[in-house]
Amino acid sequence: MKFAMHNWMREEPIETTLERLHRLGYDGIEISGEPNKYDTAHVNKLLEKYNISCWGSHSIMMPGRDLVHENKSVRQDTISYMKNCIQMVHALHGSIFVIFPTECGRLSRVASPKEEWKWAIEGIKEITDYAANLQINVGIEALNRFETHFINRHDQALALADEVSPEVGVALDAFHMNIEEVDPLKAIRKVGKRLIDFHVADNNRRPPGEGSYDWKKLIETLHEVGYDAYLTQEFVNPVDRTPLGFKNVQNLEKVSPDLLKFLQDHGSGVLSATEYDNSVEQAITYLKSLI
Repeated sequence: MKFAMHNWMREEPIETTLERLHRLGYDGIEISGEPNKYDTAHVNKLLEKYNISCWGSHSIMMPGRDLVHENKSVRQDTISYMKNCIQMVHALHGSIFVIFPTECGRLSRVASPKEEWKWAIEGIKEITDYAANLQINVGIEALNRFETHFINRHDQALALADEVSPEVGVALDAFHMNIEEVDPLKAIRKVGKRLIDFHVADNNRRPPGEGSYDWKKLIETLHEVGYDAYLTQEFVNPVDRTPLGFKNVQNLEKVSPDLLKFLQDHGSGVLSATEYDNSVEQAITYLKSLI
C-alpha cells in the first residue's frame, strides 16, 4: 500500500504541503477539488521536485455545488465544476476522482427520494462518461448523516453506482463508516473490488492510532478484498473551544472565511504549524508500523 493525504484541511501554498508530505515519507496527494486554485504546470513541477504523485482529487461540496439541487442550473454548474476537477486530475497524471453528490451540511431533501436519486444518476453518468475519456476512475463516497441526508452507507453508494455503470466505484472513509455502518469490516468486504479509494481517520476523526479503531484488522480486510492502492489521510483534529483548551491556541494562521466555516462546521479550526506537522507525521508512522 501507499500513503497519500488530502490537503483541503489546511489553506497554504501547495509547495508547503508537498514539502511536508515528502519530508514525512508520503507517496501521494489527493489534491483538493478546487481546480481554479492550481496552475497544473506549476504543480507538476513541484510534484516532480518532491517526488510526490497525484493520486487524484475529490469534490469539495461548498454551497452552490449539488448534484441533487432542485434548481437545474445548479446541477449543471456542479457537473461543469466536477468536469474541471477531472481535467485537473488528468493534467496532474492522477487516477481517481471521488464524488460526494450533495452540498456538505445539507440535511434535508428538496424533492422526493426518487427525484433526487434520478438527478444524481443523471449527473454522475455525465461526469463518469467524461472521466472515462480521460482514463480517470470515478467513485461515490458515503458521508455520515450529520453531513448529508443523501448517501450515508456503503450499500447506498453501491446501489447508486450500480444505477450509473458497473465501472463506477465506491470510496470509503473510516470515520464515516464508524458512525453509519453496523460492521465497517463487512462493509469493506461488500464493496470488494469496487473500492477505488480509502480515506483514513480514527473513530474520533483524529489521526489513526488516536482512537479506538483496530487498524490492524482494517488493513488486513483491505488486503483481503485486494485493495492495495493508497490510504489517504483525512483526519480533522478537534479544536477545544473551552477554557481547558484555550491555552493551546497560539499564533494561528489566518484562512479564508469559507474554509474557516467549513473547518468549524467539522468541529475543528486552524491548527498551529507544529501541531499539524506532528499529526501528519504521527498518522503515517502509526500506519506504517502495521503494514
